[in-house]
Formats: sequence, structure tokens, C-alpha cells
Amino acid sequence: VQLQASGGGLVQAGGSLRLSCAASGRPVSTLTTTWFRQTPGKGREFVAAIRRTGTNTYYANSVKGRFTISRDNAENTVYLQMNSLKAEDTALYYCAAGPNLILSSIGSASMYDYWGQGTLVTVSS
Repeated sequence: VQLQASGGGLVQAGGSLRLSCAASGRPVSTLTTTWFRQTPGKGREFVAAIRRTGTNTYYANSVKGRFTISRDNAENTVYLQMNSLKAEDTALYYCAAGPNLILSSIGSASMYDYWGQGTLVTVSS
């Protein structure tokens, strides 16, 4: 499975961006697909996940109500719509995919088999 993340950029606080994670080699509908983010000197932080069912989604408390994860099976792509962006959302965002994880493991970066390259999101205040 190969994942290609895109959509990052520079945006002012309060603005919006939509990240895309295009998959090849396997349907995303058979995987749990998750967004993580990382800032210098810190580990990868869980942001949002969508189960293979497509109806079960999970969010970090810090982004709940502002970010929405979704999936287009026809495009084999997972999206992260980010609204009301804050300076603290600035990070390198990664998409990852893995098996059907139990809820307590969804936020653990070590549980994922496949990773895309990061896409940089910079929010200016």
C-alpha cells in the first residue's frame, strides 16, 4: 500500500485547509486510515481516524468540532477538512493506514503498517 498526502500550505488563523491522502495498492475501505501530526522535538500526535466501515470516526479532543475526516471509496482517498485553524495546529501532517484496530490502539502510531510522506500545515496568527 502506498499513501500520498497532499493539501498542506500556509493559512491564516481561522482559515481552512483540506488534506488528501490518496491510496494505491489496496482499497481504503479495507483499512483504518488515520491522520497524525508532528512538530519538531515531539512524537507523532493522533489527530483523526476513520474505520474501514467508513461510519466510525474518532478525533483528538484538540480538533474535535473543527476537523472532519471523510473518505471517498471511488477515489480511494481519505480527506481531512480542517476549519477554524489555530496557530497550534501548525505541524507536519501524516496519513497512515493499518488493520482494523481496537479503539484503544487507534491513536498509537506504532500500530500502523503504511505511512505517507508528510504535508506541512502552517497557520499564521
